[in-house]
Amino acid sequence: MTPLVTVAVLTAAVTHASWNAMAHALRDQVLSFTLISGGGALIGAAAAGFVPLPAAEAWPYLIASAVLHVGYMALLMRSFTLGDFGQMYPIARGTAPLVVTVLAAVFVGEVPDGWAAAGVVVASAGLVGLALWGIRGSGKRPHWPALTAALATGLAIAGYTVVDGVGVRASGSSLGYVAWLMILEGVAIPAYALYRRRGLLFTQLRPFALRGLLGAALSVTAYGLVLWAQTKAPLAPIAALRESSIIVGAAIGTLFFKERFGAPRIAAAGLMVVGIGLMLRAS
Repeated sequence: MTPLVTVAVLTAAVTHASWNAMAHALRDQVLSFTLISGGGALIGAAAAGFVPLPAAEAWPYLIASAVLHVGYMALLMRSFTLGDFGQMYPIARGTAPLVVTVLAAVFVGEVPDGWAAAGVVVASAGLVGLALWGIRGSGKRPHWPALTAALATGLAIAGYTVVDGVGVRASGSSLGYVAWLMILEGVAIPAYALYRRRGLLFTQLRPFALRGLLGAALSVTAYGLVLWAQTKAPLAPIAALRESSIIVGAAIGTLFFKERFGAPRIAAAGLMVVGIGLMLRAS
């Protein structure tokens, strides 16, 4: 976790929280994710002609990742439809780092040393604390279908993080890998929307086209930075550092969705900073 990798992943965290907030702001989640997925596919197709084709060894991982990403987006749409941004986003993102740590140790052989493991645990404690505060601080009874969708989203995130960590290293080109990943994953939700909305889809999309393309560009940038970082550092610390987007999401929720930030979120942010420091100490 060199300073350059750290800056790249933190930049990805900011852009990721931003596109998620844009997706949540459009209440019709099918339209929102159609624009972001379809826009990502267009960006990937435009880039594919200028970047190296991923190596043959990477394609099984690309296909598996595309399936996991489509499941992730479907679950995220579901959680955003059922719950508040300030609750669903932290839960979805906060469950991933510890699961990634276990999966990376078991399947990739990346067992973190003491400092890195401590950093992942401390950062994850901040993320989980923020997620639990989101449930408690809402003043509402837990909405179990929404919570289940958010937790399942987190498991999907952990799955594609590990798959992509292996795949991008085998690809020979992180740019080629992200371009083709955007193409493969980007057609499913627009195809579903076209089937469900038929002739109405393009009319419904038109007023939000520019916002959707911006969200797609932010999404591609965020994950492209993460994939590049995964070629330079172990998966578990990157997963934990990436989920600092939760703190950014909390700030966005306060500024744009009028959600209270409060002392628990400040404490969670402090734990994230300590966890980042420990992960940097490990490098």
